[in-house]
Amino acid sequence: MKQVDFYTAKLNYETDSWDVSEAINNGDNLIVVDARSEQVYKLEHIPTAINLPHRNISSETTKHLDKSKLYISYCDGIGCNASTKGALKLAELGFSVKELLGGLDWWLRDGYATEGEQATAGKELDCGC
Repeated sequence: MKQVDFYTAKLNYETDSWDVSEAINNGDNLIVVDARSEQVYKLEHIPTAINLPHRNISSETTKHLDKSKLYISYCDGIGCNASTKGALKLAELGFSVKELLGGLDWWLRDGYATEGEQATAGKELDCGC
């Protein structure tokens, strides 16, 4: 595999907070999926995100979802693999999926607002990405 192919493939399967924030703000055809438990989703999540715990993802629990959209799967961050498990299950069901690098942790570090019982107002920073 050539380096160009590797990095192209990587960008096809991963995304970052800035790109997701821009896509949400632009009304792009995407759905953000919090793959964590309902309990932690209620505490804090990315705005517009739906809660679809990876353990519950099946053809039955996703039958109402639009397969023409891009799905962005996330979890807590580097020490959590719920986003990977969620992305894998969604991909196996025929959805187009990307994983959010760094999850909610990096979303917050990048200064973006959240929703939920412990939501933060955010302070969007420009990392120059």
